[in-house]
Amino acid sequence: MELTHQQRIELHGFNNLTKSLSFNMYDICYTKTKEEREAYIDYIDEQYNADRLTKILSNVSDIIGAHILNIAKQDYEPQGASVTILVSEGPVDDAKEEAFKESPGPAPTAVVGALDKSHITVHTYPEYHPDDGISTFRADIDVATCGEISPLKALNYMIQSFETDVMVIDYRVRGFTRDVSGHKLFIDHEINSIQNYIPDDVKDQYNMFDVNVYQENLFNTKCKLNQFDLDNYLFGYTKDTLSKKEQEEISHKLNKEMDEIFYGKNMS
Repeated sequence: MELTHQQRIELHGFNNLTKSLSFNMYDICYTKTKEEREAYIDYIDEQYNADRLTKILSNVSDIIGAHILNIAKQDYEPQGASVTILVSEGPVDDAKEEAFKESPGPAPTAVVGALDKSHITVHTYPEYHPDDGISTFRADIDVATCGEISPLKALNYMIQSFETDVMVIDYRVRGFTRDVSGHKLFIDHEINSIQNYIPDDVKDQYNMFDVNVYQENLFNTKCKLNQFDLDNYLFGYTKDTLSKKEQEEISHKLNKEMDEIFYGKNMS
């Protein structure tokens, strides 16, 4: 149900719908030796350390129109990092109408709206297969807002902030708010797919499919790169240093890893 600006003003009390966006990205790499694996982990820890992640989440906060109340960040040993930001209601102006349109958000320019009792978190998980040469970096970002604006407006920026081979994106609207007559509203904006918030040039790069439960306001989109170039997955060297057989074997391992993540199951 799409509400007019006047209908939104006439809600009874505060709009306390909770909108949660979970963005999981995966970067896959082939690391032939123990030294290469350790170098890859060091690279990821440097590239996505707590300070850089804090900057990314701060920009997300700007995009959804929030004020930062508190930041907690940590780099872990031997690897990984976490950042949690508490945010509160941001400024509101005429641009709030833009928050209800099914279109990609900025990358990044400010989008303003009313929200409160909200948080943004990120956790990173660099890891590698013990003996198969595959290294995988995963970052989980969660944006939870209470109020009118949807965290989906920050999705475009988040996609462009990471080197991503596979993405798993979940969006859910929880709770309800009431209009002045007491009628419950379980969602306050129209949505039929998370893909509506992803730019066309990004969608062209990925194979995507949705699993949506509309009656429960649950939306899921999975994305996997549709172009494969082995050079983009080798750490510290290029494919022309490998034999044809090695190229084929490594390509098979990498594609199998991405397929298993994309489909959520082990494949023989």
